[in-house]
This record gives sequence, structure tokens and C-alpha cells, in this order.
Amino acid sequence: MSDAPSKKQTQSFLRKRFAEIGIQPRAKLGQNFLIDLNLQHALVDGAKIQPNDVVLEVGTGTGSLTALMAPLAASVVTVEVDADLHSLAEEELSEFNNIRMLQFDVLKNKNQLAPELLETLKAELDAEPGRCLKLAANLPYHVATPLMSNLLMLDWPPRQMTVTIQKELADRLVARPRTKDYGALSIWMQCQCRTEILRVMSPSVFWPRPKVTSAIVQVTLDQRLRDRIPDRTYFHQFVRSMFFHRRKFLRSELLSAYKKRVGKPEVDGVMADMGLIPTARAEELSVKQMLDLCQRMKDVAGD
Repeated sequence: MSDAPSKKQTQSFLRKRFAEIGIQPRAKLGQNFLIDLNLQHALVDGAKIQPNDVVLEVGTGTGSLTALMAPLAASVVTVEVDADLHSLAEEELSEFNNIRMLQFDVLKNKNQLAPELLETLKAELDAEPGRCLKLAANLPYHVATPLMSNLLMLDWPPRQMTVTIQKELADRLVARPRTKDYGALSIWMQCQCRTEILRVMSPSVFWPRPKVTSAIVQVTLDQRLRDRIPDRTYFHQFVRSMFFHRRKFLRSELLSAYKKRVGKPEVDGVMADMGLIPTARAEELSVKQMLDLCQRMKDVAGD
């Protein structure tokens, strides 16, 4: 376990500090603070932060996790949307000189990360040869999916993402074909990464308590998997379109996605070549099958 000094983010500490500056947790920003100190250490230890790592943290909060990670990393870039918390964390983290504190929404929109964040990360990565990017954070629930998805669109994605998220989302990340949780997000993550649930956490380890169970998950980039995808943007859009109407047959989804460009005979031919029956659904296909289907449709459509 990391023995780095930590700001004691207990419930009593938070209540006292919030009362001093006259603020309350804001539910709409997903402000559920991890107050179990052992789990804070477990998250940081799970991230296996090395001296050449640039760590991205989204949701600085009071800076408790930030203070644990900073002594281990080359640099920590931490982002907080709440101006009051940003100011509080600046006080708590003033002793560190390798923390870049940013105050804005990490997402420009659901499909794009904030440009200033990308500029800051790239500058930190380029500051010294051999630096690697990692994501380690107690993520606000509402940004978890778009943040992790968009990071994998980058040409320089995180080598590893170790984060707390909703258990429901964690189940989707690790889901296998023919299960209720398997979908576009499962395929997008697993086509590039190895995914694992490290620990399940009850609402009692947070303050305020969320209404759902959470989990620490780890998503580790596998370059061999990633290299199989010739066009990540195209594949990402393709997979999303295949699950647009989850219960529709795959044949119908293909005809809808390639409307007026690819006809029924071509779609039927592709499916037959792959051994897919007319009543197959997207949720039945493995990641490899989805990659194959995407490339075949791309070739038929002339994209």
C-alpha cells in the first residue's frame, strides 16, 4: 500500500471544511466523495503509478486522491468543474509542484474532450521522453462513459484507466456476448483493452451516499488489439449504429445504417459469408466478429 501522505478525506473532515467555506455537495455534479481511506489507497495502488507517468484525474474534489498520487508520478493533471472545490483543493495541494490544476468541464460535448485538457496533457507528456498517460480517479458518474470512450479515440490514449464508477457501468465494460449488459460500450472498450472489475463498493463508503453500488475498474490498453482497427472513428460509429435499436435484427440495423448505399442482397451476402443467420442480433457477435462485419460492410459500401 502506498505510504504517501494523504489529506484525510473522512466524512468529518469534509463536513468541517465545507462548513468553513459555506458549501454543500452538489448532486447534479456527481459529488460523492470517497471517504474510506483504505479504498482510496486501493485505487491508487491499483493504478501502479510509475515515476514517468502523467496521471489524469477528473473530479479533484478536496484533493485527497491527488495528494496520494502526486509523490508517485511525474505529473498529475487534475480537473474540477466546481469553482469552490477547485479553490479548496488548491489550498490542500499547495505543497506539490507537479500538479496541474484545471477548472472547467472535462467534456466540450459528449463526443469531444475539452481542448484545453488535451493541450495540457500533451504538454506534460512531451516534457520528457518516455512519459506515459494514465487515468486514475473517483469519477463523477455522469462523465464516466463519455470520458473513457473519448480517451480511447486519441492517438495517444491512456495506458491504463483505474477508476471508480457505477457498478452497472462496470458490468457493461466487462460484459460478454449474449448477456443483458453487452452492448456498444462493451465492444468499444474490449476491442482495444483488457477490462477488469477490481473491487465492488457499497454506497456507505461515499459521502453523500449514492443510491447505487459502485466499483473500481481497470481498463488496460492492449496495443495488439488496438492495431486490428484500421479506422477507429468509423468502427466506433458502426458499433453504435448496430445497437441503436437493441432488439432489432442485425440485418435490419445494417440496412438502416447503410440506407440507399447498400441493398438487401449485399447485406444478405455479407451475413451469409460470415455464417450469420437472418435473425441474428448485434448482442450475439463477439468483438472479433463485429470488427470483421464492420470491415466487410465498409468494403461493400466503398467507404
